[in-house]
Amino acid sequence: MTREDQSSSQTGSTEHYDVVIIGAGVSGMYALHHLREMGLSVRVYDGASDVGGTWWYNRYPGARVDGPGSPFYCYTFSEELMKEWDWAETQSEQSAVLDYLEHVADRFDLRRDIQFETWVEDARYDEAAQRWTVETSTGVCASSQFLICAVGALSTANMPDIPGIHEFAGECYHTGRWPHEPVSFEGKRVAVIGTGSSGIQSIPEIAKEAAHVTVLQRTAQFAFPAGNRPIMPEEMAEARANWHSVIAKMHANQGGFPFDPNPARSALDDTPEQRQALYEKLWQRGGFGFFLNLYSDIAISEEANATLADFVRAKIREIVRDPETAEKLMPDHFVITKRPILEDGYFDAFNRDNVTLVDLREDPIERFTPTSVITRSGEHPIEMLVLATGFDAISGTMLRLNPKGRGGFSLKERWSDRFHNYLGMTISGFPNLFMIHGPGSPGVFYNMPLGAERQMDWIGSCVQHLREQELGAVEPTVASEEAWAAEVSALANATLFPRTDSWWTGANIEGKPRYFFAYLGGSIYYQRIADVAAKNYEGFTFEPAHRADDAQAS
Repeated sequence: MTREDQSSSQTGSTEHYDVVIIGAGVSGMYALHHLREMGLSVRVYDGASDVGGTWWYNRYPGARVDGPGSPFYCYTFSEELMKEWDWAETQSEQSAVLDYLEHVADRFDLRRDIQFETWVEDARYDEAAQRWTVETSTGVCASSQFLICAVGALSTANMPDIPGIHEFAGECYHTGRWPHEPVSFEGKRVAVIGTGSSGIQSIPEIAKEAAHVTVLQRTAQFAFPAGNRPIMPEEMAEARANWHSVIAKMHANQGGFPFDPNPARSALDDTPEQRQALYEKLWQRGGFGFFLNLYSDIAISEEANATLADFVRAKIREIVRDPETAEKLMPDHFVITKRPILEDGYFDAFNRDNVTLVDLREDPIERFTPTSVITRSGEHPIEMLVLATGFDAISGTMLRLNPKGRGGFSLKERWSDRFHNYLGMTISGFPNLFMIHGPGSPGVFYNMPLGAERQMDWIGSCVQHLREQELGAVEPTVASEEAWAAEVSALANATLFPRTDSWWTGANIEGKPRYFFAYLGGSIYYQRIADVAAKNYEGFTFEPAHRADDAQAS
């Protein structure tokens, strides 16, 4: 029996693999493909019924890529894949992205190594065996040397705790857990809580059908025209013809997209008339390119930031006809320091007779009844409740998993005060565990399919290093974690981002550590992790592989 045959065999009720991956979304799918190409035995577990992760769950009305989109929100590892898949729109709708991911699963025969409808309920590290043991909701137990958590940055739904909400007798849906069967709003009175990305995308679509929509706004948002449009055949042809240079440009770009960097120019270098002309040009063009062509100090200088914030507020007043409603929609935070949102008819929806805005800062929810929501000013009868209340982002799903490392020490204990990690991928006390898009990495600030590939390539090289050197375990030192935390914070503190309450700072979850925990260095991050590997994995400690008889004796 070969080593690979032995590693994937069953001993009693435990299945043995080289690697277990949790999650079959964009990151987990690539991790599976990459590790199989390395010749490793791999098993993936996912609670969904098929591949897709975020794109399998988020089926709410209007759901689509909310950023620099197709054809570059995609995998880059296969030129053949790029050549055979046609994208229809610049901001692809959810079903199109899911079709693409299902095609990738078919194209590379991924499903044979994925067990769906299976939640990982426990993961524990065995120090003697230098292996992880995973227990699942289906009763399957798996053992592996390496555990890769591709659990998603936006996958643990944030369910609001409001008096009486569980007594509401009508239909209730969270945008991040939308039903797979059609949901009809026809003739219904609908309340929507939340005006983040999913709320702003879904509200205009719901309003087209519903008898009435009550928007329960917790925070007024800056939102920008989506500018969605069809992708022309010649655009796809050009991307394919220049694919290698496109990838090089994506690697060099701070956000992982094939765009030139913002000019090193302050908003204060231009006259008010020049700034207005630039902002108007970008507004009319729409799309995430708005942020890729701005002045270089919008996220750094309060004064520069105010010039863009004032421009957007003026646009809201221009679009929304009722002055009182427009004022309620005025954001009061620094622009782009919350997740930038692309909208298609959101502000205009408030011009409809069947849409009402309730500003919860002035008129808070007091309770729900079986048939209504009661705010300070009165009762709003409803038959359906849509929770666009977001996620316990970046860290939430890792904490829900709550793996146990050395000595049975849990991640909840390790992360009680902050999200200790090194390189956004590893955690001291949790040997051979890797995260993709974890805290301390660029994650949601980078093209996520490309970021998943680049992080996974680094993880794969680290795994290969252990195998070639006959090492049993790797983990970061506490000192390297502390140095990484200081680096992440220094980058963030040079900007306005930490000064705004957002899910980037954990402000949307009660009791969550409050600080900005994403790496804002963009492409610099990938040079940093390459340098760590080139310096013989600086900041990590390695253990020799234990002999089988030593493990049994211990």
